[in-house]
Amino acid sequence: MRGTQDTQIWQKLGPVYCAKGEAPWRTSHAYIPTAFLLSPERIRVIVAFLDQAHMGRIGYVDVDASDPRRVIEVSPNPCLDLGRPGAFDEHGVSPLSILRSGQDLYLYYAGWQRSESVRYFLFTGLAKSVDGGATFARLSEAPLLDRCDGELLVRSGGFVFPFEGDWLFLYMGGSAHAEVGGKSTPTYDLMALRSNSLVTWAGPGRRTLAPNRPSEFGFGRPWIIVEDGRCRMWLSVRSVARGYFLGYAESADGLHWTRNDEMLQLEGTQDSWDSETRSCASIVDTATGRYMFYNGNGYGATGFGVARLVRDGTRL
Repeated sequence: MRGTQDTQIWQKLGPVYCAKGEAPWRTSHAYIPTAFLLSPERIRVIVAFLDQAHMGRIGYVDVDASDPRRVIEVSPNPCLDLGRPGAFDEHGVSPLSILRSGQDLYLYYAGWQRSESVRYFLFTGLAKSVDGGATFARLSEAPLLDRCDGELLVRSGGFVFPFEGDWLFLYMGGSAHAEVGGKSTPTYDLMALRSNSLVTWAGPGRRTLAPNRPSEFGFGRPWIIVEDGRCRMWLSVRSVARGYFLGYAESADGLHWTRNDEMLQLEGTQDSWDSETRSCASIVDTATGRYMFYNGNGYGATGFGVARLVRDGTRL
């Protein structure tokens, strides 16, 4: 058991941005922040906004790399719009993971499709940008990860990262439901796929982590960094009792994970925007430090904020 000296402490800097009706396609929210360094001076935070019909479109919020609380620019138009009627992403798209390959950017995203028999289906798509993330074009109208046995409702919410010469894709997969707040909500585990290609992911996923604490029923998009000889994951945990909260886990091989949620501490005032829940961590290293962007209350209803790492005892 690690002691208090191993705790990683993040100092909350406060909220950064939430849509407030500036355009018809972004009337509210800014959820699942997915950040990367656009330049040494600028961080681009890819997020999803909601319109009045609660359909999500992907845009960006650029912030100052030396002071991520300062917004420089917000995308005037969607970077990735809804899929066409009948497509797996016709009712919403939201970012998950972004990777550079040369001058190109690959964006893994969640596609939402509503249904009469269940509330929604959630599968994974892939889009490419050749202009730094100002616009993205789908590589296919079909999902990159489609349903399979045991993962009929959800096969998304994941993160892609390089490991031992290949790529690992950790994502949420499941077929079951639970009653949460009077609503039927999908439940799912953390699954894994390995590939030598960014665009081809074959076979069923391997279960790597399951909700195993009282009232937990799923996870949100994780963020993973490989450093100091191990994989480190900042995990969004879904709980009936606590809503979304941020957890932490480590792995030697990217497949077998040990949770150490108590090692992660967010310090600062209990501001109204994140007083109830915190989720969807996204971590960026800059010349002035390591920053974590995350959602607060209402799964992005209050937008996203940022915290700065001030001590990392878990980094050996």
